[in-house]
Amino acid sequence: MSFVLKELSEQVIAAVAAHKHVLVKGGGSKAFYGNPDTALPENSIELDVTAYKGVINYEPSELVMTVCSGTPLQEIETLLNEQNQRLPWEPPHFGPQATIGGAIATGFSGPGRMANGAASDFVLGTKLLNAEGQYLRFGGQVMKNVAGYDVSRLLVGSLGIFGAIMEVSFKVLPKPLCEKTLKHACTINQAFDVFREVQARSLCISASAWVPENGKNGHMYLRLSGSEVAVLQAQSRLPGDEIAGQQASAFWLSLREQTHPFFNEETIWRVALPPLVGKMNETIPLVEWGGGQRWFRHVQDVAHVRHNAQQLGGHATLFRYANPNAIPGDGVFHPFRNNIETITRRLKNALDPLGTFNPNRLIKNL
Repeated sequence: MSFVLKELSEQVIAAVAAHKHVLVKGGGSKAFYGNPDTALPENSIELDVTAYKGVINYEPSELVMTVCSGTPLQEIETLLNEQNQRLPWEPPHFGPQATIGGAIATGFSGPGRMANGAASDFVLGTKLLNAEGQYLRFGGQVMKNVAGYDVSRLLVGSLGIFGAIMEVSFKVLPKPLCEKTLKHACTINQAFDVFREVQARSLCISASAWVPENGKNGHMYLRLSGSEVAVLQAQSRLPGDEIAGQQASAFWLSLREQTHPFFNEETIWRVALPPLVGKMNETIPLVEWGGGQRWFRHVQDVAHVRHNAQQLGGHATLFRYANPNAIPGDGVFHPFRNNIETITRRLKNALDPLGTFNPNRLIKNL
């Protein structure tokens, strides 16, 4: 065991002995997300995992990488880029200090989520530091090696409530041979018509968005990725003008990192829905993933938004908030379905029975 791992283990053991909570800290770029920590400073410690960084194993020919949780995302992407490969779920950074551990703990996905899948679809194995100071391994470096719960994937988006993710193995993908972005002025309803057509025809769309500009008017963006033949064929069937590669990259990056002017608000709601259910009865959103992800800046009636989202088969999350007073009484996350919450509490009880790690961050009173 390395010196860093030994030191982190000892910090957890000491915290548990002193009846303190452990707040897992990485780069801090996503610290805004989730329910706020309500523990008094004297009742908790910060477990900084950023010192545990580096690539443990990378096999470009096998499309598999294993890294320490404190490894900066920028370093991973630079290494992959040298091999003409990429992180398929396009995780947002939200700051240069972003780490792979934070990307897995939050489970955020970027524009490519609609075509490639979420972070959990690519995680193969993890190493977890539990409340007894032990290191537990789940999964491995191949796809079919799991019996029972696939704990590695359950850790994605868990916000560290089960323990500190110390290592992660995941699949990577080659970069597409050809990529183009189309931009088309239209209303949100017209954009949804195109999204339906895209799904019906199975065209090579790797990202899609509709951005409001003047009321119901806005622009639809479609990113085409694949072989040159497939991209040109899709381009001939879709509306919109091609935009320059640099401009296109900047646009998709602005959505991934939420630097687009649309996100210049202190309060942002994220609503996840089945892609083609149509509009919600709210203010005009920014739409991604063919309608599957929608961002709202102004939500007047939280109960209505959550009820509406649930009726349509989705959920609504208070993604960013100006101050704790803006948080709904049941927390920033849409209330979990009973079966999901039951599984979460059972796993929490199995891995962290004393409630040591990141209390309340994902579910209140957990």
